[in-house]
Amino acid sequence: MSTTDDELRRRKYEEALEVKSLRRIISAYINYPEAAEDDVKRYERSFRRLPVAHKALLTHLPLKYQKLRRCISKNTFFIFEMLKAFEPPVDMSQDDDVCDHLDDGSCGHVHAHSEDRDPCCGSASISGRSHSNKSGEVCAGHEGKNGNCCEPESGNVAVGLECQKDTHKDGCDNATCVKDQNSHDSLTVANKDTSSVPPESPDYFESMPHFHVPLVDVDKVRCVIRNIVRDWAAEGQKERDQCYKPILEELVRHFPERSKESPPTCLVPGAGLGRLALEISCLGFISQGNEFSYYMMICSSFILNQTQDVGEWTIHPWIHSNCNSLSDADQLRAVSIPDIHPAGAGITEGFSMCGGDFVEVYNDPSQVGAWDAVVTCFFLDTAHNIVEYIEIISKILKDGGVWINLGPLLYHFADMYGQEDEMSVELSLEDVKRVAIHYGFKLEVEKTIETTYTTNPRAMMQNHYFSAFWTMRKVGTGVQESMDE
Repeated sequence: MSTTDDELRRRKYEEALEVKSLRRIISAYINYPEAAEDDVKRYERSFRRLPVAHKALLTHLPLKYQKLRRCISKNTFFIFEMLKAFEPPVDMSQDDDVCDHLDDGSCGHVHAHSEDRDPCCGSASISGRSHSNKSGEVCAGHEGKNGNCCEPESGNVAVGLECQKDTHKDGCDNATCVKDQNSHDSLTVANKDTSSVPPESPDYFESMPHFHVPLVDVDKVRCVIRNIVRDWAAEGQKERDQCYKPILEELVRHFPERSKESPPTCLVPGAGLGRLALEISCLGFISQGNEFSYYMMICSSFILNQTQDVGEWTIHPWIHSNCNSLSDADQLRAVSIPDIHPAGAGITEGFSMCGGDFVEVYNDPSQVGAWDAVVTCFFLDTAHNIVEYIEIISKILKDGGVWINLGPLLYHFADMYGQEDEMSVELSLEDVKRVAIHYGFKLEVEKTIETTYTTNPRAMMQNHYFSAFWTMRKVGTGVQESMDE
């Protein structure tokens, strides 16, 4: 078989794996209402088992369960509208059952989008981004350089465009792009009353096979709903002030002159739902967010590109936990999103979101010295090999460029017990700084900032981090200091 045939076979294989993975993620979104209804039925079964005298003390609970169903319906309406707007980057109708027919054993060696280890859904570990997991349960991979991005075009906000690439975007092929938009022709009718009619699956996906997925996948959907509050609700402003404001202030301090003719460039790996990358763009930077999680990408694309008004949607992010609630009203409370109109926020020309694995997209010759700044927020600990992350950040920064970081070191793959091939290198903060110095960085600012992550501000239990914050400047690859033994 020729090299060309081998490459074509590999590309078809990887695309089929991506279809399989994306189908599972879409299925998780579609399964959300059924899984939530199962929870409510479980609550009702427990209530029915109470002694009559105890039920008499809790006569309000049946009404609460009906309110929960209305809240679930509101969330489902948002999710299905989001799915209807989603344009898959691959042909979702194709046969994805390729692993069983592969004869070279490479299925287990392709990056998976299964994301079985989702850090923001754990009860005791909330930290940043979901990331790739080489799972035997789902095999999936990106074609080519593992990315989706492009420059914005004129007119309305656009998704999935063919792109003219420049030095900042050569690792990417298709995209979520946002264009500044000061006005729009029509507004979507917000917050329709869906409480009495169970939502149905989007018509767009009726012809696409979907299936029941493990509850851990549906938990990722619930995680995304909580992340929406962090990035796109007024209720998330406190967290954004904790995490994003110090980063934005450092960028302004280091780049006081931001010319419209030649704006500085800033990359935001692990961009999640895109708010930080958008805020950086609004400061006058050519900003690009990079995100690996399809769960996040589907949602960020919808909010960035389809939103037509402030407060257009209503969600109920806290309904899936009965623990640590001060009151039923707190648990059931509604949140309006978004708190700003993304396309009308004053973004700088060139803002984009690039989907793909950070290492595969940016460890590319076209990215060397391409960025004036790199911002990492709750991102470093998503690495299998944090040294590789730091090395790539050093490569893609210009000499004199700055790296601004905020976050803990809750290594996402540290507890992958029983998976011997799952690599995880966990360094102390001291070692992380030593590695950075080796790769040509000079520490200029360092402090500890207390932060939360997707925390319910009214809950009786909240996880707080004493996050490491720093600004490092790349002083040049010729000024590296040797690592200690």
